[in-house]
Amino acid sequence: MTTINHMITNPVLPGFHPDPSICRAGEDYYIATSTFEWFPGVRIHHSRDLVHWRALPSPLTRISQLNMKGNINSGGVWAPCLSYDDGLFYLIYTDVKSRVGAFKDTHNYLVTATDIEGPWSDPIYLNSSGFDPSLFHDEDGRKWLVNMIWDHRKGKNRFAGIVLQEFSVQEQKLVGPAINIFKGTELGLTEAPHLYKHNGYYYLVTAEGGTGYEHAVTVARSRTLQGPYEVDPSNPILTSQGRADLDLQKAGHGSLVMTHTGEWYMAHLVGRPVQGKHCILGRETALQRCAWSEDGWLRLASGDRYPELQVEGPKLELHPFEPPMEMDHFEETELRHDWNTLRIPPDPTWVTLTERPGYLRLYGLESMSSTHHQSMLARRLQAFECEAETCLEFEPDHPQQMAGLILYYDTQDYLYLRVTYHEEKGLCLGIIQSRYGVYDELLEEDIPLQQGNRIHLKAVIDHDRACFYYTLKDNLSSWIQVGEWTDITHLCDESPEYIRFTGTYIGLCVQDLGGSRKHADFDYFRYTLS
Repeated sequence: MTTINHMITNPVLPGFHPDPSICRAGEDYYIATSTFEWFPGVRIHHSRDLVHWRALPSPLTRISQLNMKGNINSGGVWAPCLSYDDGLFYLIYTDVKSRVGAFKDTHNYLVTATDIEGPWSDPIYLNSSGFDPSLFHDEDGRKWLVNMIWDHRKGKNRFAGIVLQEFSVQEQKLVGPAINIFKGTELGLTEAPHLYKHNGYYYLVTAEGGTGYEHAVTVARSRTLQGPYEVDPSNPILTSQGRADLDLQKAGHGSLVMTHTGEWYMAHLVGRPVQGKHCILGRETALQRCAWSEDGWLRLASGDRYPELQVEGPKLELHPFEPPMEMDHFEETELRHDWNTLRIPPDPTWVTLTERPGYLRLYGLESMSSTHHQSMLARRLQAFECEAETCLEFEPDHPQQMAGLILYYDTQDYLYLRVTYHEEKGLCLGIIQSRYGVYDELLEEDIPLQQGNRIHLKAVIDHDRACFYYTLKDNLSSWIQVGEWTDITHLCDESPEYIRFTGTYIGLCVQDLGGSRKHADFDYFRYTLS
């Protein structure tokens, strides 16, 4: 049945899905989002109606494409750009190695594929002059890279403008001069450029104002590709600034698509804070319906500049997908698409589904502070009210060995229900917390456990707080609360110490700080909405 007035509910990609790049290939629609230090690199979702979305395999699955070992927190993959031209998908992405202080080491690459699900090519190195690169396919067949340029010098505008340079398909490299085509507006922090051609104009869509609560989308246009670009007199065309009452905050970083029915939509990032200021789910992806004004400027179809929770969908037949399964019994030989690892790809040296069929086996590696080798398998937290549950078998013999269920933002912030060994108590259970880098143990004493038991662990999340539970011997009707309800607002972008950009994950991990690689076996993982 074809529906005309179906509605899009925002965010369309809840949880950590920032910096969306939307594109169309025929009658299929795709959104690529940033993954930062999480592996595999770049998250891609697919839709046929802009209402229902499903996750596809990620494109950057090999170290030859993305080597993030040692990358800093909120480094890694920033702001990918996905485009399609003449039967080929193009994916541009940045691998950020450093980002704190005067300098940023931001390496930009291109991979391609004939099928959105891969295989994707090894990368072509483009440049390192700035971040947020995107590729524009002009009507004459030429291709152009745009990225913001970073100026480290004292007294300069660090966000120094948008640089344009031609990409030669034949030579597989950038050619010709790099030209600064747009210095930005008074909003500042000009980044995330995307170019579009419409009715004789080149439209440059950028993000300004920073990626926090003053974020915005700026549009400028020119009759010629190299400018000069005239700023929209109604700039910005999208923002949440000044509207603390809105459910969708941080609106910015826009990307446009025209449907095959001729309708226009903007994908953009948003944040949904708890307690008015803490975005524990990270930055998410929303869609807004757009229209063109009589004088040729892009406008939100609502008539104002603020993001809406409910948006009229396109005139397309609804195409729902099967919802993801709540339970993972680890009965397959490959990990599901919703699992992610930190900085390094999963390989049989530390994660396996085959050594003990029906179980996930993780070998203990470095601590939660490591930016090199963590043995962690986690999925995005995508709802304010949810539960996660697992069962593990673990036989530690030293306090340096731990395994359990973790809520994780980065090396500075996590909440961890872990099983470990105590010299006097033997096998025991406790809660570790790191809050803005300060380590704590939340129980006065760890709880002794009978040696050799199967241990079920559960986390319950309710907006700004979480609580842990456990039970033994598969007795799922008698959960025992571990500690008190704990504030989790530190698991968010808004750190008082430094700017960061990811979101909360929940998952399974094992540490063996002594290096003997003690393993734990996990029987299942369940993630359900409350």
